[in-house]
Amino acid sequence: MLRDITLGQYYQTDSVIHRLDPRVKLAGTLLYIISLFFFKNFIAYLIAIVFLATVIKLSHVPFRFMVKGMKAIVFLLLITVVFNLFLTPGEALVTCWKLTITKEGVEMAVTMAVRLTMLIIGSSIMTLTTTPNNLTDGMEKGLRPLKLFHVPVHEVAMMMSIALRFIPILMEETDKIMKAQIARGADFESGNLIRRARAMVPLLVPLFISAFRRANDLAMAMEARCYRGGDGRTKMKPLIYQKRDRIAYLCILLYLVVSIGVGRILL
Repeated sequence: MLRDITLGQYYQTDSVIHRLDPRVKLAGTLLYIISLFFFKNFIAYLIAIVFLATVIKLSHVPFRFMVKGMKAIVFLLLITVVFNLFLTPGEALVTCWKLTITKEGVEMAVTMAVRLTMLIIGSSIMTLTTTPNNLTDGMEKGLRPLKLFHVPVHEVAMMMSIALRFIPILMEETDKIMKAQIARGADFESGNLIRRARAMVPLLVPLFISAFRRANDLAMAMEARCYRGGDGRTKMKPLIYQKRDRIAYLCILLYLVVSIGVGRILL
């Protein structure tokens, strides 16, 4: 399952989505996520699904590769569905002992499941089609107005980019540690949920040691290259909007107008 986590990974291929300015992808992802919380009917969600499917098709990233990343959140998804299914008051459909499934609960459970799935896949497209360096540059450019309030924009963008980059590295390191301990007789699969959670505790010490060692190596590498923050730094490849970026902004705006407009009209 650890190898199925795709968040933070970059899928290298040539597509129009990969060539877009990272600021466009950051803004598009943020607006797409926000739009999901405005929808109140099936038609609006259908428009969002069509828009997401079009972006996936244009990105040339295999859909099964994105779906593979959903395996890591299946448990969270099930908890969300169950809580909404049984704890939402309304018109009762099925009653078993003290548990009642309501019509509103079914609608809420389906809505939250679809919303969470689209949110994860939509967010993963940004990281799968954007290199960590471009992501850092895009965040720094997009957050530049915050410098007026003395916010260390470059450092914040750098930390977020490094955090995303370390996710697949730490997952791979965890997988190696698990295989090493399994070879020594450790059991991570049998038993109930609590027992399996306790079995994961011995992974924490070597994982933390590995994470601190990698962080120290990264700090030494940055120090050796005379890294002193963002003040006075120049870019080898400065971000400049192209025609395709303006077209992408128009497509995002059109999606927002159509989806939210249809959602309000049919509400």
